[in-house]
Amino acid sequence: VMLDDIDGALWRHEALEAARLHEVPELARVVVAVDPPVTGHKGSDACGIVVAGLEASGEEPKDWCAVVLEDASIEAASPLDWARAALAAAERHGADRIVAEVNQGGDLVETLLRQVDPTVSFRAVRASRGKVARAEPVAALYEQGRVRHLAGLGALEDEMGRMTAQGYQGSGSPDRVDALVWALTELILEPAAKWRRPKLRSL
Repeated sequence: VMLDDIDGALWRHEALEAARLHEVPELARVVVAVDPPVTGHKGSDACGIVVAGLEASGEEPKDWCAVVLEDASIEAASPLDWARAALAAAERHGADRIVAEVNQGGDLVETLLRQVDPTVSFRAVRASRGKVARAEPVAALYEQGRVRHLAGLGALEDEMGRMTAQGYQGSGSPDRVDALVWALTELILEPAAKWRRPKLRSL
């Protein structure tokens, strides 16, 4: 179903359709990113859970691409339910790490995940900028043709189409997009930022 684009949208539906991928390439790394809700009742925000993999086709991050493998987001879930859903997604895809935003839940986020799986590889991330500022560099990766999507990501893509430079033009919070942003930041943007930093050499 082709949807009308919203003025100023960071992602265009036509471009997302063009990024469709039918087979998963060899992946160097897979992560599950989680944007947990503050509460876990019927009226709560969804828990964004997005799985993405890295296709490292060169030594430098500027040559890397990513594949969005699954949107495993769930709604009206208790904290323990979304922790189990995130870990189940990690097991399905053989993920190397779970990355989760901890602005709202703090240490509780890691505690919940380790309550289910004490050995999980976990990294906490904290948002210091607004949603649009975090999303724009990820949208640029799409413009460069460096992110592709498997089928079955309709709900995520609908949220992406509602993200604009002025903010999210939809109801509720773009939890799926937030999780996507954390996943692609972990796979591509942060390694690229580290690569660009000047390296000091002792004499």
